[in-house]
Amino acid sequence: MRFGRSQFRIAVNFALDGLLAALAVVAAGWLADPAHPIPNPMVLPLAGTASIWLIGVPFGLARQHWRFTALPDLIAIASIAVLAAGLIVLLLVGVGAALPSASFPVLLMLTFALGLTAPRLLYRIARAPRETADEDAEPALLLGDGEAAELFLAALARAGNRKLRMVGLLSISGRETGRRIHNVPILGTVATLDAVLDRLAATEQPPALLIVASGEIIGEGLRQVMTIAEARGLRLARAPSPTALAPTIAGEASLRPIAIEDLLNRPQVSLDREGMARLIQGRRVLVTGAGGSIGSELVRQVAGFGPDTLILLDSSEFALWQIDLEISETFPALRRRALIADVRDRARIVQVCDEVRPELVFHAAALKHVPIVEANPLEGIATNTLGTRNVADAARAAGAGLMVLISTDKAVNPSSVMGASKRLAEMYAQGLDVAGRQRASMKIVTVRFGNVLGSTGSVVPLFRRQLARGGPLTVTHPDMRRYFMTVREAVALVLQASVVGASGAALPVEGGGIFVLDMGEPVKIVDLARQMIRLAGLRPDVDVAVQFTGLRPGEKLFEELFHGAEKPIETGYPGLLMAAPRVADAAIIGRALDEAGAIVDRGDAAQGVALLARLIPEFSPDQRRAIN
Repeated sequence: MRFGRSQFRIAVNFALDGLLAALAVVAAGWLADPAHPIPNPMVLPLAGTASIWLIGVPFGLARQHWRFTALPDLIAIASIAVLAAGLIVLLLVGVGAALPSASFPVLLMLTFALGLTAPRLLYRIARAPRETADEDAEPALLLGDGEAAELFLAALARAGNRKLRMVGLLSISGRETGRRIHNVPILGTVATLDAVLDRLAATEQPPALLIVASGEIIGEGLRQVMTIAEARGLRLARAPSPTALAPTIAGEASLRPIAIEDLLNRPQVSLDREGMARLIQGRRVLVTGAGGSIGSELVRQVAGFGPDTLILLDSSEFALWQIDLEISETFPALRRRALIADVRDRARIVQVCDEVRPELVFHAAALKHVPIVEANPLEGIATNTLGTRNVADAARAAGAGLMVLISTDKAVNPSSVMGASKRLAEMYAQGLDVAGRQRASMKIVTVRFGNVLGSTGSVVPLFRRQLARGGPLTVTHPDMRRYFMTVREAVALVLQASVVGASGAALPVEGGGIFVLDMGEPVKIVDLARQMIRLAGLRPDVDVAVQFTGLRPGEKLFEELFHGAEKPIETGYPGLLMAAPRVADAAIIGRALDEAGAIVDRGDAAQGVALLARLIPEFSPDQRRAIN
């Protein structure tokens, strides 16, 4: 039934377009020669109808939905008008008929265009939803310009019963001030938010809601907006993306909270994407820990550079299935293998590397949760330290040219087994890297960075779960500070470090240096908790409490990116530094790891911690117990 009704409407449109074309031909003839308004020859209007039908079919003219006529439809009509007018003129010249005047071709083109366009626009205006004022409509001020702001306002205008009343718009630049978009005045720029709010308050039109509709408002700029909103008691929300406006069109704006990632985000740094493509394209790439937070993002970004084969390795079947499914949907043509393996199983890792022969290895598999590793120290040593050796040795024996080790700021002056086990892994990797660069064998690039927002076990997902339950948000200590970075930014810089480390010639040190990501300024965790409460539209310590629970085993108040003996070195690449190497002999570390393996096999946790303390002087078990 619906199909039949649709075909009937198309047929009606087809007939109306033909009629409008005939009238357009008559009107063009009259305008060209008012003294002789009768068409000559008489069949000329029928020829106009036929030409519009003939040319309109390929353009889908009759299938246009008049109620939703938009700019692309008008462009198509203009093209049809030009072609149809040209066809009529050629027909008249071909049969030897005289043109009514020299202006007839132009007039015919214009009347065709006007005759086909005007009824459509009038119909759209007639069928447009009538705006009804909602007594409870919330006054709002829109921040941002460009396509996103225009689409949001357009979608809001199409809603019949609106829940928002836009009092104005603030653009990013000052070039638009004084103009209007969808009848909403542009009152100034985002930088003048405070002054604009003062003016609106003076005219008794203060907004209750600030809506951010620009992706450019992030980081420090967004924090300033949030501070102003908090001081004035205004709610803050983000407009939906241009591709997710359906709920708005349905009648109510689908606003979403400001993401904490937006507050902490920094402007994008320039990346050597051509160098990344040269490093990855056409090569066999292995990613360990492929189902984890860092590993899965590595898989996504590496897949975009077209490797020959992408090998996903993880010990978690579910995590491996998730990322494998995602890549199969996003990059269906990419050759890939999903392998279940534990990096602690040396024989299995050797088998995998012998079979797939990776050329490039990203080693992200690790145990990262400090208190859990503290309670299970041998598991941390087995995974983070011995697992790294297993992957490095197997990859080198299989002929890999480069391995990238993902490390952590907790490896600097470690106070936990997790940090100490990662520092020992760094030491082994540094020693192999020096030897590899001297002997033209596998190089190892070690990349150290802090916390990644939203990663498994990190504080942001914990705060979100606690907020969903109504609080409280738990913070271990009021002075706790951490470095934060978005996972996408961190992985992009890991790839950048891989390019620099692989080149060799661009390195500011000969070998064994550790790349350190520029994490910006550390963030107080209690401030982060309070910001997340505010972003949820609630008041800290009023609607949701913040509780201090005390330091957990192995935790430090402050994390560091550089050891005192590691001088920061500029690499020439934004966002990327190097730590001057503190390199130990790979053979010596290798023998120590043999001892660690024997301790793990015996299950002697005390000896395992003691070995870490002996190999890493800055790690003190006594200090660790004191922190507990």
